[in-house]
Amino acid sequence: MRIHPDGWPYIAIALVINAALFAFAGWFGLMLVPVTLWCIAFFRDPQRTTPQGAGLIVSPADGVMLPVVNAAAPAELGMGAELRQRLSIFMNVFDVHVNRVPADGTVKALAYRHGRFFNASFDKASEHNERMAVRLSLVNGQEIAVVQIAGLVARRIRCDLKENEVVRKGARFGIIRFGSRLDVYLPAGAKIAVVKGERVKAGETVLATLRD
Repeated sequence: MRIHPDGWPYIAIALVINAALFAFAGWFGLMLVPVTLWCIAFFRDPQRTTPQGAGLIVSPADGVMLPVVNAAAPAELGMGAELRQRLSIFMNVFDVHVNRVPADGTVKALAYRHGRFFNASFDKASEHNERMAVRLSLVNGQEIAVVQIAGLVARRIRCDLKENEVVRKGARFGIIRFGSRLDVYLPAGAKIAVVKGERVKAGETVLATLRD
């Protein structure tokens, strides 16, 4: 099982503490084994098969779909005040947390903004929470925004993208620790393929199809 590089320090700490507990407290060390196993599982990075085809927007995260709303993309991306369909994926602490690029394109802007740490399942998290926003220009000339959002427990957003970088659909681009949310802002005319409460997988589940 592939482990995200961010996970190794945490896994090492958990293993050392667990080993020390076994050494000094015997079988009481079993009490910490579930925590160590959870730490390993949290940073798992499974292979995914990304669907091919023009105009497909795939999920950037594992998790559960929240209600679809109409909202403007984050102001710091400079995409205007136009209302767009916003798809939001909530990740709990047991989901895979490696994030993946939703479509082929070029990174036009990156903007990090400090903020609050409301529960990521709340709608106000999109507006007020700490976030990393990405403006992506697609190969057909349309644009989408992808936003990594910190949550109640999450305190670390990692985004490996760079401005003007050409990216491929399904490629890994970051991770959020520990449990959070991702928003995707779609262009006009996009046909949504998921519903509230549906479980999705990063790099595999088709969220929407864009109109040329």
